[in-house]
Amino acid sequence: MPKASDLKKGSVVEVDGETYIARQIEKRNPSARGASTLYRVRFFNVRNGQKLEQTLKGDDFIKEGQLTRRSVQFSYREGDVINFMDTGNYTQYALDADVLEEQLHYMTEDLEGMIALLVDGQVVDIEIPQTVELEITETAPGIKGASASARTKPALLSTGLEIQVPEYLESGERIKVNTTNGRFVSRA
Repeated sequence: MPKASDLKKGSVVEVDGETYIARQIEKRNPSARGASTLYRVRFFNVRNGQKLEQTLKGDDFIKEGQLTRRSVQFSYREGDVINFMDTGNYTQYALDADVLEEQLHYMTEDLEGMIALLVDGQVVDIEIPQTVELEITETAPGIKGASASARTKPALLSTGLEIQVPEYLESGERIKVNTTNGRFVSRA
């Protein structure tokens, strides 16, 4: 059984016989000596979407939910529904866009390495790779002689995400972006 401190966004757990997925995790460190770290977690029921908020201590044990992982690729978007295809057996899965609101900024049609999390044959979340390659569509012109120092400028990427990039980069270049914190990693 994992501890509350091991919880990550997208973790599937069982609470009172129901399966939930962790969507938001807030870590709090009390200032009192000897006080344990608290985790405020917002869970969503995978069957009916009900919200459940719990505050857990870091050493509290939680029951892991039954979960299947399948490799998928982005197929198409139809309104507020995103469709994925299983790369092994070509099964189609649909997921509401509001479930994927943060991951959508990193998803492209050619993105590989996406994993669908299934509970009882129903997709509840999509895991994306740690880094993705995206194209800079709009940014200020590169500065000649700019070094790789910490000076940055805003850049709009092909998916609509806006991040800070080093001054020497120009529109049309492909870069790697960290999907956990939304920061520039390197040129692709």
